[in-house]
Amino acid sequence: MKFVALISGGKDSFFNIIQCKRQGHVLVALANLHPQNEAQSETDSFMFQTVGHDIVGYYARCMPLIPLYRQALSGGSTNVQLEYLPTPDDEIEDLYELLARVKDEHPDIEGVSCGAILSHYQRTRVENVCERLGLTCLAYLWQRDQAELMLEMCSLGLDARLIKCAAIGLNETHLGKLITHMLPILTKLNQMYDVHICGEGGEFETLVFDAPFFENRLEILDQEAVAHSSDCSYLKLLVKVVEKDHSDSVTEGSSKEDENTIRKMLHGEFSAILKGIKAEKAISIPDVKESSFSLSPTVFKTPLRLYISNAVDAALDVQTQTQNIMTHITSILRSNDASIADLQHVTILVRDMGDFAKINSVYASFFANTYLPPSRVCVQTTLPEPYCLQVSCIALKPPVETRHGIHIRSRSFWAPQNIGPYSQAIVEVRDSFKTATLSGQIPLQPANMLLFDKDLVTAATLSLQHLYKVKSLISVKQLAAAVCFVTTTSPHIVSQVWHDYVQEVECGQDFVNRLIIAQVTGLPRNAPIEWAGLAFEKVVNMYEDEDEIEGPRLLSLATEQKEKFKTNIVSVNENFNLVKMMGNDINAVIDFLRSPALGNSHVSVMTTLSNIHKLVALGLPAEWIPVVRVWDSDCEEYEYAITWVA
Repeated sequence: MKFVALISGGKDSFFNIIQCKRQGHVLVALANLHPQNEAQSETDSFMFQTVGHDIVGYYARCMPLIPLYRQALSGGSTNVQLEYLPTPDDEIEDLYELLARVKDEHPDIEGVSCGAILSHYQRTRVENVCERLGLTCLAYLWQRDQAELMLEMCSLGLDARLIKCAAIGLNETHLGKLITHMLPILTKLNQMYDVHICGEGGEFETLVFDAPFFENRLEILDQEAVAHSSDCSYLKLLVKVVEKDHSDSVTEGSSKEDENTIRKMLHGEFSAILKGIKAEKAISIPDVKESSFSLSPTVFKTPLRLYISNAVDAALDVQTQTQNIMTHITSILRSNDASIADLQHVTILVRDMGDFAKINSVYASFFANTYLPPSRVCVQTTLPEPYCLQVSCIALKPPVETRHGIHIRSRSFWAPQNIGPYSQAIVEVRDSFKTATLSGQIPLQPANMLLFDKDLVTAATLSLQHLYKVKSLISVKQLAAAVCFVTTTSPHIVSQVWHDYVQEVECGQDFVNRLIIAQVTGLPRNAPIEWAGLAFEKVVNMYEDEDEIEGPRLLSLATEQKEKFKTNIVSVNENFNLVKMMGNDINAVIDFLRSPALGNSHVSVMTTLSNIHKLVALGLPAEWIPVVRVWDSDCEEYEYAITWVA
């Protein structure tokens, strides 16, 4: 895609241009915001690097074929909330005006290059502007290891020099030094004082004098060190543009395929998972007979959650069904003193993934003004006639201390960007624990968003790494439950990838038995596999016995079920316990669903559509998830996979 690059003069913005070009994107414009008072060297903006702004104009002569658009900052850091909404007199509205002007001049621009590495504050604001303008944020430095990143910058010929320092161990003597000379010093300061090697903590700022794609370069004529404060100094520079000797230039690299190879995409222990598993041809799904029976939305109330399950509609077209379902869900939420904003997670089952775009457009309209829409899983499976889709959702009941999450829309090497009306994760924070619902992850290659489906082993490992990266970024460590949807009968591959992941990546934590593997008829983008999950982290009072958190009702009923089902119990809180049950006996399922002890709890049942038909005919309450086949984490097949939340 054609893109405009946001530049500050610093190393990150220019190095991200290199990464964009290596992915095959085409640079057509540069954009920069500068202080309104051009005599002011440093504004301490929350968002933009302004030191060295007087040099930025010279870049137009370094890249004479690329137009440079500049605009003065008229606003300030008015809205400092992490989740930015358009705010009058905020500097982000200056960014919006600047990029809108660039887009008017270059209507074919589709992307915006942003050099964010760790800053959610910076990334979310650029994403907000991009979304309003219909552009994609390209942030290929996002979540990169800083030591590795700085080494790449040095090796690819980026002539970047320190022009500001504000950290322990850095002083005026370091101003003007090349990052190649500073790397050993910064590495040592990182080891001693946790100084960020790339300066992500504001420890230093840089200015780029040359880059592989420059036609000409900058040269210093004069420099003066200025003490901005007792612990902060910066350089005032006088520069000129000189002709570049291209014979000594380091090439920026082409858009090589190996940048997107699995070796590049899989990190650490995930790459090791591939070595021990042999790829093989998967068996396709057999034809599945459909059935016709009626479903009714069911509402389950637990002390902490409101579950709305099996929402369906019998309208003639899929858009009307979606509209009616979402309107009904909104009405149920309202009648329970809740709203769309309280939703944590949504599960959408569709009869035909070909209808997904129509479903999604209607679904998205209900979250148009929501920055953090609920996490989501969507699969294609068999549904009873005449339903085109079935929606189930989870709403959080007060008191919730905080509801936050991640909704990363930038394209990067980190994990797939968010391209729909859902968040990668939604975190519920309560006084003694927190939970996180994790959206479904398929094996997309993050840098280009193309599907990897050459073999199931690699696809399973890559998509599981995506789930892990999301879980790691939100710092909710334990998995209470995981589900892996597949479209082929190769559960042993999934099982082995899962066991290796728990052992190698999670260091043998005790959640290996918390996985359900379910075969469905289709997945988004025709993917072969999709991982999703529920993570948690609890805080146990020092006077509370962790083993006694489970309520007597749960212990009694769960103990009874161990004779009839293979069970796994996860206790998060006295009001939030999760039991996974695998079984084959429909009579045991019926007895369980009829138990009076299920009051104020939620049960979901994965099984074939014909089995669901039998259970629905008996008037039994549950969230129904039709699947082709189902297995546990050890690859043992069962008729029923039950998840009980009490």
